[in-house]
Amino acid sequence: MEIRLLWPEGAPLAAGDTDEDKPAITPYLVEGKGNAAVVVVPGGGYGMRAEHEGDPIARWLNGLGISAFVLRYRVAPYRYPAALLDAQRAIRTIRHDADVYGIDPNRVGILGFSAGGHLTATAGTHYDRGRPDATDPIERMSCRPDALVLCYAVITLKEPSAHTGSRRNLLGDDPDPALLDSLCNDEQVTDDTPQTFLWHTSDEDAVPVENSLLFASALHKHKVPFDLHVYAKGNHGLGLATDHPFARGWTGACADWLRNIGFSAKA
Repeated sequence: MEIRLLWPEGAPLAAGDTDEDKPAITPYLVEGKGNAAVVVVPGGGYGMRAEHEGDPIARWLNGLGISAFVLRYRVAPYRYPAALLDAQRAIRTIRHDADVYGIDPNRVGILGFSAGGHLTATAGTHYDRGRPDATDPIERMSCRPDALVLCYAVITLKEPSAHTGSRRNLLGDDPDPALLDSLCNDEQVTDDTPQTFLWHTSDEDAVPVENSLLFASALHKHKVPFDLHVYAKGNHGLGLATDHPFARGWTGACADWLRNIGFSAKA
């Protein structure tokens, strides 16, 4: 699977010339035309990207008949807005090259874990419909996702439910209060926020379950369809949770949801 640089001539805000300065997507394509696509965003506290929340997730989506694109987004020492630009560019790129990838440009979702879930929720609440006058044709594409999947996601950056490591890596030790507010994504939900699947465990302490509850409550307030699953037990960072006695059910529930919203023909 060939990695595709999102900005072959150099990414905005790039501070070097290593792979970590070059955001990219790795395609995992299913056969056929007009398939749904999902951008996969691994977690890692905005300081790294967890491998078990990348490739295995993409392969699981392929098994549902969905093409996947694992996102290599910029992490610390990069700060906001680098990672958000990367996620937005990934969505725009997939839409721009929908014919090349066999993708339906109107079924492009994004799925993320932990801090990658925060980036996913940010992409779902901070977007534009493209700039028609942009010189770069990719930038003319909308970066609004059609669906969100939030897996034990960081949502708020405020105490008492914040994940302080993610906040520090994203915004530094003394963030501007207005910027902090704008990246508490439960506070940014509108009637136009994409339909969302969320799952969490009730007893984890790294990213408290209140994060998912806050986002779900905001979706409910704005009458945005959502599917929320909270499992009784489970530590943070479970990924597919294949062998977990409680949380392993999330993949089946999510597969049903993806089928019901028209992203997958398979349960």
